[in-house]
This record gives sequence, C-alpha cells and structure tokens, in this order.
Amino acid sequence: MTDRLTRLWAPHRMAYVTGGSAEPADDGCPFCAIPTKDDHAGLVVARGEAVYAVLNLHPYNPGHLMVVPYRHVADLEDLTAEEASGLADFTRRAVVAVKAASSPQGFNVGLNLGGVAGGSLADHLHQHVVPRWGGDANFMTVLGDTKVMPQLLADTADALREVWPS
Repeated sequence: MTDRLTRLWAPHRMAYVTGGSAEPADDGCPFCAIPTKDDHAGLVVARGEAVYAVLNLHPYNPGHLMVVPYRHVADLEDLTAEEASGLADFTRRAVVAVKAASSPQGFNVGLNLGGVAGGSLADHLHQHVVPRWGGDANFMTVLGDTKVMPQLLADTADALREVWPS
C-alpha cells in the first residue's frame, strides 16, 4: 500500500541534519585541513599558488563554492598581494566554470568578514560564489525550510573540474 507521499532523497545532507560535519575531529580550521586531503575527499575544485576553490558542504544552491587562501587569515587587509590577486582570479574562474557547467542566470559573490557579518568560519577568510536561477528559492525553501539539491556534491565537483579554466 502506498502512502502517496513523494520522497526527496538527499543523503549527502545528513551531516547537516545530524549536526555532524567534515571538519576535523580536533576542532581545527576546516579550511586549513581541506588542502591536506585529496581533491575528491576535500571537494576541491581547483588549486592555485595562494588560494584554492572548494565546494561548500552546506550549499545555498548547486555549484556554491568558495575561494579560500591557504594561509589562515581572517582580515581582507591582511592578505598578501599574491593572495588578493589569487582570490580575484579564482573568483573569476569560478564564475566561468559554473556558467559552463550549469548556465545560471546570475550570481551572488561575496565575503562575510567577521562573525557579525554572517561569517560562520570568520577566522579564515573565504569568498562565496553562489549561482542563482529565477525561482531557486521556491516553496520548498520558503515554506518547508528545505533546499532541494539536484546533484551530489562529488558529481558537482567533477563537473566543475572538467570546465575549470586554466
């Protein structure tokens, strides 16, 4: 007998639901730990000299990634010239890659500097690149507090790696 309910399967979101995460057990900085992992385990999309691009474990939209300096630094004004240049260049490349992979209609790009600005990991600066589509905040998000993610993070990372500009 069927109960007439439609099931939305998103097993990769269980870490969020249970309060778990991919952060190191010693409560260290996840942005410092990610580059020590292989690209697939760390969801790293691309690596540069001073920064890397990584998918967000709790994305607002499919393809939501972050550009992160390797160095543990919180303040924009403390970035070296190489880090600042890398941040801008990788942000540009991220937009190009996401456009090629999924044709969004727009983007939100930005930094949340400091905890009061919304930075959940404010001690390690990172720039968000969030693709947007008309209607991406639909009734599921607004009424159900649920975000439908149509693709597993590992598959999104693979797709972005394939089109990442050199």
